[in-house]
Amino acid sequence: MTKNKNTPVVIGVSSINQKTQLDEALVLMDLATKQAIDDCGNVNISSYINDIQIPKGYWKYRDPGKWLSKKNGISDAKTSIAKVGVLQQSLIDSACKKIIDGEVGASLILGAESRYKMIQALKNNESYKETKLTTNPDNYIKAQDELRIPEEEKFLGKMAVGYYSIIESAYRFNKKNSIESHNDKIAEIYSEFSQIATNNKDGWIDRPFSKKEIMNCSPSNKLQAYPYNKLHCTSWNVNQASALIICSLEVADKLKINERKRVYPLASSQTNHMIPTIQRKNLIKSDGMQLAADFISNYCNRNDIKPNLFDMYSCFPIAVELFADTLNKKFDASLTITGGMPYAGGPLNHFVLTSTVKMIEKIREDISGIGLVTGVSGLMTKQSYALWAKECISKYEFKDVTSVAKKLDIPVKLSNLENGKVMVIGYTILEEDGKNKAILFCNDKDNKRKVLVCDNQKYIKKMKKVEWVGKEVEFVGDYLI
Repeated sequence: MTKNKNTPVVIGVSSINQKTQLDEALVLMDLATKQAIDDCGNVNISSYINDIQIPKGYWKYRDPGKWLSKKNGISDAKTSIAKVGVLQQSLIDSACKKIIDGEVGASLILGAESRYKMIQALKNNESYKETKLTTNPDNYIKAQDELRIPEEEKFLGKMAVGYYSIIESAYRFNKKNSIESHNDKIAEIYSEFSQIATNNKDGWIDRPFSKKEIMNCSPSNKLQAYPYNKLHCTSWNVNQASALIICSLEVADKLKINERKRVYPLASSQTNHMIPTIQRKNLIKSDGMQLAADFISNYCNRNDIKPNLFDMYSCFPIAVELFADTLNKKFDASLTITGGMPYAGGPLNHFVLTSTVKMIEKIREDISGIGLVTGVSGLMTKQSYALWAKECISKYEFKDVTSVAKKLDIPVKLSNLENGKVMVIGYTILEEDGKNKAILFCNDKDNKRKVLVCDNQKYIKKMKKVEWVGKEVEFVGDYLI
């Protein structure tokens, strides 16, 4: 392909992982920015950066971007903060579009999290302080709708694990797997993920975990939401940061950036159609997700390429399984280069930047690599796919399938029944105040949805051994009887 001056190309990346000398998130961002600039091989890139985008983390800063600009010789950069609920791939896509349209010369996209420092401070009875930044960014990027509705939140709360574990149970049932065999398979694959994470220089864990360690509850591996224990779940109590610099080919050539550093975005797709989990017509299949996957698959077919490096978003096992299905891939350890979010580390709202940085580093090492990175926002609410390569195979292509998805994927109505019989479509088990309770998503006779609770310990014990998805149950009010 003949490249033009506005072809987007990544020229600098950085990834930081702290376990001893711990800094607040703002300092981590500064370190990541400096390392990404240094990675370019020409510090003059700073004078071309006029776009800074940062996904909001657990921190309270209003606008780290302006502060970072002053610290790193960046002038006249417009700053954006993306709130939780916005796909991180959207920031990369936005930067590429601005570069293609000639609006910016270079974009800095970065994120950081310092929850590990915060947790250590609490453990040591020390104060945790953040630099105060009270100036607002030039732009806030927000999700249009809520991630959950009150009917769900009443019983599952705001933590993601319960919602994902319910989707996992529906997936298990759909695949006709027994509970035992399904749990065994997940633990086996995630054990292999943990081995990959220990070979990742920026991975969070120090040693791999066995299948048995992942499957069995223990003081250090407590139940989070059945079938997920702590070692199945994303690890967000980390001190990590990532940054990447994307610029136009014209800027890269002007600064004489080494060809070895250059990696190109080929294509990306996303769906931003938001439906609360309980109202999805199919808990394990999203029209928007499949449309976005098909766009990438069709791009590969048209350009006669085949991705051979993958990092599927891995907050919980079901995310990896669903991405694998949309791409007709086998659920195995080849689906990650990072080692996954439970083991490589899953910072609150910037892991896709981390996995993208790792993919770029991998492609630099193996110039024949075609990398595919996927992302999620919310409760498996939104999804993204992105292709990367050492060579610019074709003009960068992007597709947002949201408008089509809205026409196909209509939210299911909620049931107003106060008693009767319903069919279980997914469930999980939570521990609360030392006791277990089960949360069940159900269909009534009119195919409307109901959230139920079960506190009968005899039934709950059976739910861990015998499949309850597909089972007809009776209820009164909010409770199973």
